[in-house]
Amino acid sequence: MTSKLNRMIEKLSPRTIFLVDGMGALLSTLLLVFLLAPYPTIFGMSQRIIYALSMPAAIFTIYSMGCYLLNIQKWKPYLQGIAIANCLYCLLTFWLLIQQYKSLTMIGLAYFIGEIIVVLLVVNCELIMIRKPYLQGK
Repeated sequence: MTSKLNRMIEKLSPRTIFLVDGMGALLSTLLLVFLLAPYPTIFGMSQRIIYALSMPAAIFTIYSMGCYLLNIQKWKPYLQGIAIANCLYCLLTFWLLIQQYKSLTMIGLAYFIGEIIVVLLVVNCELIMIRKPYLQGK
């Protein structure tokens, strides 16, 4: 499976990875603001925390879409930056899950664990792209 994933990522450009990251961050932002925040009792997470999580997701959207639209040639530091930011976002979300565990519903727990998994899959793709020696973009 790992070699299949590597081959798939080899076919992608760094620009495409920025687009995927930006669209994913936009989806997270929209889901947090328009699905989770209005229904805190369904998910078990307070609106204040949900809105706080939506802020970095919105910033990541701007960052990644900006990198995509500007078609940055020396993209590796930018991709490393968003990969680190995504990891920190996952750690923050996981920490909040631990802090709010008693109030979370099963659907809330499933949503946030699912989001962490998806973001970490994107981070994995970003790291594979960064490590490819044949790609330019120092």
